[in-house]
Amino acid sequence: MSTPLQHSHLSALEKLKKHRQLLSVDEYVTGILAHDRAILAQAITLIESTHPDHYLLGQEVVEACLAHSGKSLRIGITGVPGVGKSTFIEAFGIHVIEQQHKIAVLAIDPSSQRTGGSILGDKTRMEELSHHPSAFIRPTPSASTLGGVARKTRETIILCEAAGFDVIVIETVGVGQSETEVKSMVDFFLLLMLAGAGDELQGIKRGIMEMADTIAITKADSGNEQAAKTARQNYKNALHLFPANENGWIPQVEISSSLEKQGIEKIWEIAERYRNEMSVKGWFTENRRRQALSWMEQTINLQLQHRFHSNPKVQAELARIKEKVANGELGPFKAAELLLSIV
Repeated sequence: MSTPLQHSHLSALEKLKKHRQLLSVDEYVTGILAHDRAILAQAITLIESTHPDHYLLGQEVVEACLAHSGKSLRIGITGVPGVGKSTFIEAFGIHVIEQQHKIAVLAIDPSSQRTGGSILGDKTRMEELSHHPSAFIRPTPSASTLGGVARKTRETIILCEAAGFDVIVIETVGVGQSETEVKSMVDFFLLLMLAGAGDELQGIKRGIMEMADTIAITKADSGNEQAAKTARQNYKNALHLFPANENGWIPQVEISSSLEKQGIEKIWEIAERYRNEMSVKGWFTENRRRQALSWMEQTINLQLQHRFHSNPKVQAELARIKEKVANGELGPFKAAELLLSIV
């Protein structure tokens, strides 16, 4: 039995440990595997840090968690502004939890340097989901490169899977190239669309539609049901014009109302059916394998760029050579050759 002095000493140690900025790799991994949300959040902050020591420690944590990851269904969700992503994700997340799953919602927004994305606002709007013990909502802060954001999001996925979350939702906040990045790290890609005034197929790139495994027409309520049905038919007709998917999957189009909780169950059923069918065909594993190799290639490129730009000799010559290129004294290719020869 501990004495009051011993108890006081233990409390002091616990407080010191609690307020210490960095844990050991074992402490991070043990906490994550024990589903400790606070330690999971700390580990994600670690991999998001630009500090070199944090980066190295974070990589060790990710590598240690890798063997405990990979068992989730990774779902990418994107949509035009005003489509109601937050409301949909909350309704979808609650339904998934009711099916005895644990869900992590992550956001990737490479387009917003100034605001850092809207997920912080989304977290307040997704009030019920954000307070649920089986849910975890986390922003991926904006970075100077798409690859940087993608790396952090991929590593966050691994940590969340190791922490027991078996459904991972990646929300794209930005519009544009971020969809391609998200597609490269998920199993199932869901595109949310609004039923407009006959122009549903306008304002969205064909490439994004081609990436979608399912399109959901949102806000099919408050007298908008007929417009939603018309939009669904338009999208179905449009999808028939696209080339067949390599995996043989025929993209689905559904109608949903997040407020009335209509269509949410059907969309989850489609996602599950997709996973089952792709698993039987071997595509699920093949897609993950391709993504892992792509991730490795991207990491090599990012590391080479980092080593190049952080090289003191390159830094010493870069401004001078840039000026020569800008003034037309030196060609871009020759300039690049000169700088690369320094490394």
